[in-house]
Amino acid sequence: MFQVINHVFSATECAEIRQQLEQGKWIDGALTAGTLAQRVKQNLQLDDQQEIAQQLSQDVEQRLIQTPEFVSHALPNIFYPPKFNLYQNGGFYGAHVDNAILQHPYRPVQMRADLSATLFLNDPESYEGGALQIDTGMGVQEIKLNAGDMILYDSGALHQVLPVTKGQRIASFMWIQSLVQDSKNRAMLYQLDNSIQTLRLELTDEHEQVQQLTELYHNLLRCWTK
Repeated sequence: MFQVINHVFSATECAEIRQQLEQGKWIDGALTAGTLAQRVKQNLQLDDQQEIAQQLSQDVEQRLIQTPEFVSHALPNIFYPPKFNLYQNGGFYGAHVDNAILQHPYRPVQMRADLSATLFLNDPESYEGGALQIDTGMGVQEIKLNAGDMILYDSGALHQVLPVTKGQRIASFMWIQSLVQDSKNRAMLYQLDNSIQTLRLELTDEHEQVQQLTELYHNLLRCWTK
């Protein structure tokens, strides 16, 4: 399962974010990778200890919480704070699966990585290569999105970032523990929520069908919440 969420940030907002990132300190991405991932990871990451990194991370998380389509798909419970990476000069991240359990860096809790997300911060025309390649189980998809668009996908999917042969690929990436662990149940809840929102426009919030489907949605959410 993967889902594209368009226009999380505008092109102007992305340009402002890139300007701020230029002021930050970048470190070798392999320093933050696990033992196996270190062998296939060649990129740069914004140093999380900087104030600018923490502020931008909070800005991304806050925007996502305010994005209805993201909330409807992800049903977020815990965010692993968004990070920022940069690929250039042949940089890549070979095929890997994200860790299932993560230690939250600022809270004394562990979290499941149910969903992974990449928020693209510059347009695909500004670099060559760098596609996010995801094995969906029904074929491999290559993703390159416009600045401000996001791809949301199951953390258990095998994926990689292909080498960037020209220019720079700049993005924010993160993991989410969902309120609903099962991806099939999340997909059904999204479809139901989407239907409810469509009916609300055609009918009214007080219409019997809208109320019945809303009741069903929340009761299913109660059953499936972990």
